[in-house]
Amino acid sequence: MKKWFLSLLNSFGLLNAQNNFPDLKETSVYDFNMKTIGGKDKSLADYKGKVLVIVNVASKCGLTPQYKELEAVFEKYRDSGLMIIGFPANEFLGQEPGTDGEIAQFCQVNYGVSFDMFSKICVKGKEMHPLYQFLTQKKYNQLEDADIKWNFQKFVIDKSGKIVKVISPRDHINSDENIQLLESLLK
Repeated sequence: MKKWFLSLLNSFGLLNAQNNFPDLKETSVYDFNMKTIGGKDKSLADYKGKVLVIVNVASKCGLTPQYKELEAVFEKYRDSGLMIIGFPANEFLGQEPGTDGEIAQFCQVNYGVSFDMFSKICVKGKEMHPLYQFLTQKKYNQLEDADIKWNFQKFVIDKSGKIVKVISPRDHINSDENIQLLESLLK
């Protein structure tokens, strides 16, 4: 296909953009430094030794009620070493249009979110944040190519920083299968 057509498809998130980025220097999820939803710098290395669930979130999505499930699982397992970290993203039908402050307030008021939330980033397309390039490309994550299909796609990461499962947006974190996986990783 012509280069301009591929670029057009990619700009609409219709093309797997994995090969359109320069090689990352990061070799682990722990190599990334991010901005919290409150505007502070935070190294993901702070989560070493924890089981992580990284999820792209949105406030105006049919899947938004998953915040409640994520919070309940976090509350139940955080003392055992589980951390859930949310990354608001607006790539799917503009379902996360708010500012970081508006998003934080929405999450607190409507779902009592106490797990770590980060500043809004791009999780798909030509502006994809390097963290999501890492999470979605097998050459980096050593598990699978995992394009972000919609809001609330979840990446489960073990205590050593290795991605062990990608959970599709419609699959719930509190399903029996996913709880069994989390419990086995937390042992």
